Amino acid sequence: MKQFKLTILFLIINFGGLAIGNWLMGEGPTGDWYTNINKAPWTPPGWVFSASWTLIMICFSIYLGKLFTVESSQKTKIAFLIQFILNVSWNYIVFNQQLVLFGLISIFFLTLLLFFYFFKLSDKVGAYKYLLLPYMIWLCIATSLNFYILLYN
Repeated sequence: MKQFKLTILFLIINFGGLAIGNWLMGEGPTGDWYTNINKAPWTPPGWVFSASWTLIMICFSIYLGKLFTVESSQKTKIAFLIQFILNVSWNYIVFNQQLVLFGLISIFFLTLLLFFYFFKLSDKVGAYKYLLLPYMIWLCIATSLNFYILLYN
């Protein structure tokens, strides 16, 4: 029951974070800046972003529910807080402020943090750690998209 309650809590927090990030990005992908820059040929259509983030946050919330059931150390709490801040702020950094290099640095550290979750924080969660894979894969793709924008604009 504790894991279920924690999963619900993390669903609320994570989808709330997505909503905040969406609000912070302003016009985002529909604004003049983004629509007129050179984007990577492998940039997915807009609907893929929404579908991906929905799946990612469901999987991540289930993972966090399990992780915080078996391990709620200070290290785990700090890792989550840093992840939340990096994830939410990337939208503002890139779409609102057009600070592509700073965005690349931010998403790079977010990606490293997810790999830290996978390899260092997941000892006690067993197969639940594989719920991180959609997030990790998406971050690798997003990092490459961010890097392309930096190089070609």
